[in-house]
Amino acid sequence: MLMQNEPTAITFCREVLPAVSRTFALNIPVLPRPLDTAVMVAYLLCRIADTLEDEAHGPTSAVLLAELARLSTLPEGWEADARRFSEEAGRVLRTQAPEAEVRLVEGTSQVLEALAVHAAPVREHVAACVATMAEGMGRMGDKGRVSGGGLGLASLEETLEYCYYVAGTVGEMLTRLFAWYSPAIAQRAGALEPRSVAFGNALQLTNILKDVREDLERGSCWLPRTLLAEYGLTPEALLEPGRRGEAMKAHGKLVAVAHRELRKAFEYVMALPREEKGIRLFCLWPLFLAVMTLRKLYGNRAVLERQPVKVSRRTVKWVVGSTRLLVAQDSLLKLMFSALTAPLPA
Repeated sequence: MLMQNEPTAITFCREVLPAVSRTFALNIPVLPRPLDTAVMVAYLLCRIADTLEDEAHGPTSAVLLAELARLSTLPEGWEADARRFSEEAGRVLRTQAPEAEVRLVEGTSQVLEALAVHAAPVREHVAACVATMAEGMGRMGDKGRVSGGGLGLASLEETLEYCYYVAGTVGEMLTRLFAWYSPAIAQRAGALEPRSVAFGNALQLTNILKDVREDLERGSCWLPRTLLAEYGLTPEALLEPGRRGEAMKAHGKLVAVAHRELRKAFEYVMALPREEKGIRLFCLWPLFLAVMTLRKLYGNRAVLERQPVKVSRRTVKWVVGSTRLLVAQDSLLKLMFSALTAPLPA
């Protein structure tokens, strides 16, 4: 929802958000102000980094990621540098890049302008996250793509490391932003911080498992080669119709890993104060949608077909409605989580 008299840069961020993420467009508005705009701007900067990794392959991607990290610190003269960055980044994106993500990258200078209106702690936490993410993406991005060693990451540890740079860092940043906003959350940092990475990793692993075929068709694979080899597979062989049985066994093992991370993520949400209902809902919605996605993926051979496997709008409405009712009732939330994750592999 657009606010009266808000900076034009914030208005741009509000307008572009639904086009690049339906999930965050759904849950950011339930956050209290000014935390909502802080998280929105942070997410969009991370999404710009993600788009550069996906759509500007090769050395150019690493150079642009490093420059994005520098600009996120808002150094002296950043305004002119940001405008040049927006133009250059827009030019090097692949022609197949989604239109909404192209618009976001070309609007990087406006997102940075929106960051600049926030308090110093917000700017520092966001810049630290973007720096870690950009460095990790620049170092690991090409490992999952076609190279001398073929597709895929080397091991499960490397897959989780990749998830950390792409999403675990966001979990850390969100925890710091929540603590900046809420003294009650700051007092619980000891319980939240050890689980913050799992919150991001769980969501990223779910996306990786959902998008296996799409990633392979784009020339990428974020699954561990060692795990696939246990079933006589390589990433290149995953889509062979005659290997579906082995492929689904390997896929199921990774669903179990995502399930493990989701359990830690749920502990994270339960450690948030019950009175911070907006922050809890912000976390509960993507967490339960990830659970429902894993339920739909597990053992479903359609995950390797062209038609994407997605949860229905009806499921989204049910998750949103039920968690709104139960947001402050820990015992019922635990029962709900336990029941929904019961079909998933341990």
